[in-house]
Amino acid sequence: MVEYSGVPLDRVFQALSDPTRRAILTRLARHGATVTELAEPFPTSLNAISKHLMVLERAGLLRRRVEGREHHCSLDAAPLETAAEWIAGYRRYWEERLAALDTFLTGPSSPGTRSPHASPGKSRRRR
Repeated sequence: MVEYSGVPLDRVFQALSDPTRRAILTRLARHGATVTELAEPFPTSLNAISKHLMVLERAGLLRRRVEGREHHCSLDAAPLETAAEWIAGYRRYWEERLAALDTFLTGPSSPGTRSPHASPGKSRRRR
């Protein structure tokens, strides 16, 4: 399994833990927007949205470009790839464990082979 530095990955997962921030990322995945445009659909203050944007920026998920008084934001998806790789490592881990469990429970899959867990015709006696 691949090892990752904890702090950047922790920041990505922290950023993704909030539904408002996930909604902002979804919007930025379609196209860039100003802070005011990003704040528009949410029933929160511009200041609250700015705090969400700072969390996304700290996690490396958001790029900000300032033109005069306007702050233009865009998505930087590279940290999401790192998080996806981390999750994929655990997916492989569980798929391997579940496949081993399936093999153990069902036995070999060749025709005519009886599963070690199939109930025999006679009851077993304890010795």
